[in-house]
Amino acid sequence: MNQRVSAVDGKTYAIGFEMRLPIAWNGRFFYQANGGLDGNVVTATGEIGGGGPLNDALNMGFAVISSDAGYSSSQNPLFGLDPQARIDYGYNAVATLTPMAKQVIRTAYGKAPDRSYFEGCSNGGRHAMVAAARSSAEYDGIIAGDPGFHLPKAAIGEMWGAQQFAKVATATTANGLPDIKTGFTTAERQLVASRILAKCDALDGAADGMVQDIKACQVNFSLATDVPTCTGNVRDSTCLTAAQKDAIGNVFSGAGTALYASFPYDAGVSGAGWAQWKQSNSITLDPAAAAFTFTTPPQSASLLSQLSSYALNFGMDADAPKIFATSGAYTESSWSFMTPPDETNLSALKQHGTKLIVYHGTSDPVFSSNDTTDWYQRLMAANGGDASNFVRFYTVAGMNHSSGGPAADQFDMLTPMVAWVEQGKAPDSVIATARDASNPIPNSEVPADWGAGRTRPLCAYPKVARYKGGDVNSAASFSCS
Repeated sequence: MNQRVSAVDGKTYAIGFEMRLPIAWNGRFFYQANGGLDGNVVTATGEIGGGGPLNDALNMGFAVISSDAGYSSSQNPLFGLDPQARIDYGYNAVATLTPMAKQVIRTAYGKAPDRSYFEGCSNGGRHAMVAAARSSAEYDGIIAGDPGFHLPKAAIGEMWGAQQFAKVATATTANGLPDIKTGFTTAERQLVASRILAKCDALDGAADGMVQDIKACQVNFSLATDVPTCTGNVRDSTCLTAAQKDAIGNVFSGAGTALYASFPYDAGVSGAGWAQWKQSNSITLDPAAAAFTFTTPPQSASLLSQLSSYALNFGMDADAPKIFATSGAYTESSWSFMTPPDETNLSALKQHGTKLIVYHGTSDPVFSSNDTTDWYQRLMAANGGDASNFVRFYTVAGMNHSSGGPAADQFDMLTPMVAWVEQGKAPDSVIATARDASNPIPNSEVPADWGAGRTRPLCAYPKVARYKGGDVNSAASFSCS
């Protein structure tokens, strides 16, 4: 849709999409919001949340659409040079495709959809949060997973983290820059995770390798005192140096509230996904998004070969404010086109009867669950102290970004959403499964000593899953309180 040639870079842009229309249609429409920087039309199957999903919306009978959000992968990440592509990516692709998709459904089946649902994780979760604010009249149920709804700030936060690791790196890369992976090694991350568990694991009543009471953990755990300090700055994976503690403490405390949120200490710091975002994507993906899409005016395309240097030298005082700037043809700042406007005012969503489910892994290293928790607390305050009649929020212990980590990360958010919308059954909890070796789609980061088929309830905030006795691997042994 809307094919055009850019006056800025001379390239052809369009909003690409795919729709799949099942013969055995259940009368419902599903918008599949894609993650990352979009740019690809992925198969329109309709993801239902979590890691290793065993079903999808298309298989359930939904008509599904997916989209590239307005540009092709060949233009990524330089699509940010085009002002309209920025806006399409931010919110306009969803606004454009939704009525078109409903018309296609009407043409194909002879009637409009009875109900419409929207789901995405990561940037797709951001799309979902933006849709909740901008397109509430179009949808009956919206699911936002690990939402990057403050994505421009989160990208800055990632570069801030990379700069902290660079201070304590012990090696350099081929291009002469600090190798930030050496600032906090795999063994050292496992050490910190073990110390977090030692202080926080049993706070929910069960010593089971999972920190359900994430709020209490932040009070109980101290990086300074609970992790041994190396003597003589000799690092041997059994301790952290004082300089490391300062740097890692800075990573978790965040770049300051004006820039981005803090991150909770949680056992998932040991996860491969944690390191991938904090120590790899932070100097590749995040600076690309910041330089070309979130900074106004965008940086020169020549910067593409110098992203790591850009990340490690990004000025928190001089460069960060550019996410709020406009310039010439760039009439909307990235903060305007990327984030949900007036994010705690969901009165239109509430009045329409639309339901919103948000979930977030407590060990998400790129979009902080603290940021989403803070948003939900403010939403509650804006609704007389309780927003649970139209919004539910769930944290997932140990889960990295959208999936992975030592977690019970396999769950279906769509089925309880449909029951809430169509039957009025609000989901107080959702059952999640740990993908051990016996699972059809195993997660290698599930500890072997957890046993087979572990399940846990994901509790609607502010409740926490607490052990009440019985089989420690069964969700039935826990209550939300």
